[in-house]
Amino acid sequence: MNAPTVAREFAFSDLEFARLRQLVHAHTGIALSDAKRELVYGRLGRRLRALGLSSFAEYCELIDTGERAELQELTNAITTNLTFFFRENHHFEHLAAETLRQLAQTTDGKRRLRIWSAGCSTGEEPYSLAISVREAPDLFRGWDVKLLATDIDSNVLATAAAGIYREDGFKGVSDQRLQRWFAPAAGRPGHREAGADLKSLISFRQLNLLGPWPMSGPFDVIFCRNVVIYFDKDTQRKLFARMAELQAPGGWLFVGHSENLNSITDRYKLVARTVYRRVD
Repeated sequence: MNAPTVAREFAFSDLEFARLRQLVHAHTGIALSDAKRELVYGRLGRRLRALGLSSFAEYCELIDTGERAELQELTNAITTNLTFFFRENHHFEHLAAETLRQLAQTTDGKRRLRIWSAGCSTGEEPYSLAISVREAPDLFRGWDVKLLATDIDSNVLATAAAGIYREDGFKGVSDQRLQRWFAPAAGRPGHREAGADLKSLISFRQLNLLGPWPMSGPFDVIFCRNVVIYFDKDTQRKLFARMAELQAPGGWLFVGHSENLNSITDRYKLVARTVYRRVD
């Protein structure tokens, strides 16, 4: 006996899915596979309810008008924001043991450090980076240190800038680090807030990696992790070519555990596990 068909709240045709895929790719670079169809239906179905629309056809018509606010909502709905403090901790161990120490010794007297967290999501990555820098005070005392954190999703950026997290979201963070860098959040029981010493290092900015990049660099360190897995190869090539232009030879690039630059770019060489350096 065949299983009963579950009735959908909204019709969702192949044409509508294809149109939304094209819009998402054009705006964000994210290539949605056929396997993402249910994800798109589920996340955008919530937008249809919020807007009082009765069909995906109406939603596509709204997007086609170029409504910027809803295009941002579409982007926020589709992007994935799985992250946590000191994710892929081997990167932060390498950063502390090698990268920062080498940078402190090879600045040609400039005493300037610039780090970019590209695709920062809700902020756990840039705060982890800021902690790594603050825990090396002898290396960077008196330096001009700045950390840029960007994401295309306006909602997660607001969370990141606030720097307030549930206490159960600090798994993997030692009690010593938690007490030192995050204070109980005023009026938010069960939450902690990043201290002013960390926040002072970080500038949070909305940035579409496919659009203009207003920053000039050069960046000593770029973390672009678990971002390009959603892009096609051509988009990846363009992205890393642009990043290379924002780094001097020897600049450090950290990518995600399932990402590699083989056949993508010859501007970087692998020096450790998913850690690269820009070549001359």
